[in-house]
Amino acid sequence: MNTREKKPSVDQLPKPSGRIKLANALRDLLAQKDFSSITTAEISRTSGVNESLIYRYFGDKRGLLHAVLDEYLENFVEQINWGMKGIEGTKNKLRKFIWSTIYFYDQDRVFSKILLLEVRNYPGYFTSETYEIVKQYTNLMLEIIENGMKTGDIRKDLEARSIRQIVLGGIEHLILPAIINDGPLDPDRLTEKFCLLLFDGIQAKTKKA
Repeated sequence: MNTREKKPSVDQLPKPSGRIKLANALRDLLAQKDFSSITTAEISRTSGVNESLIYRYFGDKRGLLHAVLDEYLENFVEQINWGMKGIEGTKNKLRKFIWSTIYFYDQDRVFSKILLLEVRNYPGYFTSETYEIVKQYTNLMLEIIENGMKTGDIRKDLEARSIRQIVLGGIEHLILPAIINDGPLDPDRLTEKFCLLLFDGIQAKTKKA
């Protein structure tokens, strides 16, 4: 006798909650227009969910934006961490970190636009849960740099946090024109050019015999 439970049909599966529908609707709309031009009525109409639920679940439209961004960021940080596994050496770790960042920004332009263009100028960003997730990502780079200083791969007369800010700022400036204009990005080429400049600047000098 077959004791396996019969799988429910598609029609029997639970329907997405209003919260999920609203988040998906905002993602779809962000792929078409700027956040400032999207109204709560439009989100409600696109999602098929009552507009009042935006305020019930998220507080307001910006709260919904942060909820969408948080999901992206959690996936982003998870992918970065996973990609670092098994990589040895400071240079290789930094190269992989930089490549993964550019690749992720390139693959999901909605995510990129939200993070780079929409939320940072808002006063509440640096006290938000979103920023706490971003810090997980930036702290990973700081850890790579600090370990590189301990092993002698990176000059110890430099400040680790300053290196981190320069690297993160450099990545964003490299990709921002393509993000704004929906242009092409080449993670391999950009990573190679950036690392060539970066490593020559922070690499510890070998002592001459």
